[in-house]
Amino acid sequence: MDLRKILKNGFLILVASLVLSACATKKVTTQMQGDVYTGTDTVEYLASGVPDRVFFATNETVLTTASRETLRKQAAWLRKNADVNVVLEGHADERGTREYNLALGERRANSAKDYLMTYGISSSRISVLSYGKERPVDSGSSPLAWSKNRRSVTVKAN
Repeated sequence: MDLRKILKNGFLILVASLVLSACATKKVTTQMQGDVYTGTDTVEYLASGVPDRVFFATNETVLTTASRETLRKQAAWLRKNADVNVVLEGHADERGTREYNLALGERRANSAKDYLMTYGISSSRISVLSYGKERPVDSGSSPLAWSKNRRSVTVKAN
């Protein structure tokens, strides 16, 4: 009798634990590699199949492998469309001073510009503009939001 009661109580505890853990478990579908955003939900397109933005790690201006691939696609498209000029907009997350983030955004945009130039795009076709932390794509205060905001965006100027 006591064994039956112990097993019954143990089973109830097990079921309750499973139910509670299922309710508390939130599936995280973020797409980050380290602290660099790798998702596509905020990415728009410069042209069909050519993403318009690249993402950076915290306080970094070094291009990731994915960023270099995106910029190679942009360079190929720009070579085919020689009449198009672009503006590279540099952005930062909300952390840090306004001045620091403006400078960081400019360095990020210049990293993208330098890479495009190595693929034959003339510097006269590329302008650089930094918004720092003034134009977030995600206004949240979380690692995911910050990673989406650390970016350089290529925008057609004409």
